[in-house]
Amino acid sequence: MGSESPQLHIFFFPFMAHGHMIPTIDMAKLFASQGVKATIITTPLNAPLFSKSIQRARDLGFDIHIRTLKFPAVEAGLPEGCENVDTITSNEPNKGLLTKFAVATSMLQEPLEHLLQECRPDCLVADMFFPWANDAAAKFGMPRLVFHGTGFFPLCVSECIKLYEPHKKASSDSEPFVVPGLPGDIKLTRKQLPDFVFEDIQDDRTRFFKQVKESDLKSYGIVVNSFYELEPAYADHFRQVLGRKAWHIGPVSLYNRGIEDKAERGKQASIDEHECLKWLDSKKPNSVVYVCFGSVANFNSAQLMEIAVGLEASGQQFIWVVRRDKADKGNEDWLPEGFEKRMEGKGLIIRGWAPQVLILDHEATGGFVTHCGWNSTLEAVSAGVPMVTWPVAAEQFYNEKFVTQVVKNGVAVGVQQWTRLVGDFVKSENVEKAVKEIMVGDKAEEIRSRAKAVAGMAKRAIENGGSSNSSLKALIEELKLCRH
Repeated sequence: MGSESPQLHIFFFPFMAHGHMIPTIDMAKLFASQGVKATIITTPLNAPLFSKSIQRARDLGFDIHIRTLKFPAVEAGLPEGCENVDTITSNEPNKGLLTKFAVATSMLQEPLEHLLQECRPDCLVADMFFPWANDAAAKFGMPRLVFHGTGFFPLCVSECIKLYEPHKKASSDSEPFVVPGLPGDIKLTRKQLPDFVFEDIQDDRTRFFKQVKESDLKSYGIVVNSFYELEPAYADHFRQVLGRKAWHIGPVSLYNRGIEDKAERGKQASIDEHECLKWLDSKKPNSVVYVCFGSVANFNSAQLMEIAVGLEASGQQFIWVVRRDKADKGNEDWLPEGFEKRMEGKGLIIRGWAPQVLILDHEATGGFVTHCGWNSTLEAVSAGVPMVTWPVAAEQFYNEKFVTQVVKNGVAVGVQQWTRLVGDFVKSENVEKAVKEIMVGDKAEEIRSRAKAVAGMAKRAIENGGSSNSSLKALIEELKLCRH
């Protein structure tokens, strides 16, 4: 069939949250770079977040497009214009709004089906949070691939906990238990598990996550933003022991070669990214620690105060990205008196958005305090930057174990409790100790050399003939065969 066969056309449908959209857009550009026609489905208010990047890809000759579906916010009981879940979670968790958001996304099934009928793509890559996407794809006889936005290790942990329920045998919430059936003797506690694991709490969330799991099993397979050399035991376990079809095609962030594409990933504010890069240019290699907790996690003033005190006590230079509640209105009660004056030239606080990939890639950046979201974890892995792990929610405690016990390119700050959005309280002494541990001394050097070696593997994986590049090409060939 080779070059004679018509061009493969894939729909990419990310969940409306920055942490899901950013890697999906990278993935769509990646497929387009291989001659696939890629169409990204999103909503009118989310499209501008990546339209410039898509236009640049089109200017390079990529066959890539954006189609929008009207988001039924008002119909689902949400405020008008509420088209991104990050706007809901930017303050204290509001379960009611999150449930309504899930209802709104399920109302997109019918308009998506109209679009599938009109365009007749060969495959639908839809986010895990759209369990109904299987039915939509099946109507038109096309395969549906699931995108979780996480790696093989957390997928395996999640599956083993569901299968064996080891948490039910633990005598207390803080007693460590080994995750059965999983390579590597990985230990967790009940406190560190997501709330939806406890199925005896029957609510909308647990029911929804049950649908997600069922939809996974019925899908054609899973695309994973990871690379084989990073987690070979878990990639093999997922495929061979758990019997799931999966393709590793990452790290997708590495496919952004141009400075603008790296700078604008998910950009949502007008901060001049080059200001912090100029600041980094004046620093020595590996001398700055970067502190950022992603687009969802939110800390109160007391916790931010502890971070400030810990950073100052560590004696390390830093860039600290702070998200503040909208209710604060410029209130700076979270900083010790005179902190910014004392830290002038030594510390830079960014209020809002930061060009994370560019900061991590900068030679001056020597450490990263992170919430362990998979995107951030993989971006640090790709840049060869050691991590201080500070998980909050989702599968972040699993990712922490992966960083500290499997890859061994980071140290834990000591968080014990899974929470929905607002992190478990950590004292300044713990912040100071963990930051020093990855920045100075023999242990820091050991972690850094391991991190640099893994970064080399990441870069080789996406090159021609590398593990992710080969997996991507194999998936494209398989989808062409499906069509016939």
